[in-house]
Amino acid sequence: MLGFTQEQLGAALQISYQQIQKYETGSNRISAGRLYQIASRLDVAIGYFFEGLESHAIAASSNGNGNGNGGARTTIELVRSFNAIPNTAVRAAVTSLVKSLSAQDNRGDDRADDASAFGEFASSPDDKAG
Repeated sequence: MLGFTQEQLGAALQISYQQIQKYETGSNRISAGRLYQIASRLDVAIGYFFEGLESHAIAASSNGNGNGNGGARTTIELVRSFNAIPNTAVRAAVTSLVKSLSAQDNRGDDRADDASAFGEFASSPDDKAG
């Protein structure tokens, strides 16, 4: 829309035009940092690249199998909330918790789906007084 060629944009970002082409066609994923660079160079907000995505994600998540793009919104919200935590020790603890829950889920341990499973993270028997 701005009249840039892939070669011009690649040169501005110090990457090959072939890489720009791969981003455009979706054959290579683009990192958040690179997306920010592209948005800055094109003088658009990052949100420009996601226009219309919400309605697409809602339609994909309603396909009944639970594996649509609806999880992408949850992931984005999780990342935004995580990045808003100013205390690095708290961030490390949250990271550890998520890794632990993920490991349980990957072992087929469905206790993480049960709300009572989180009690083990809230307190331990040693924490109780008396």
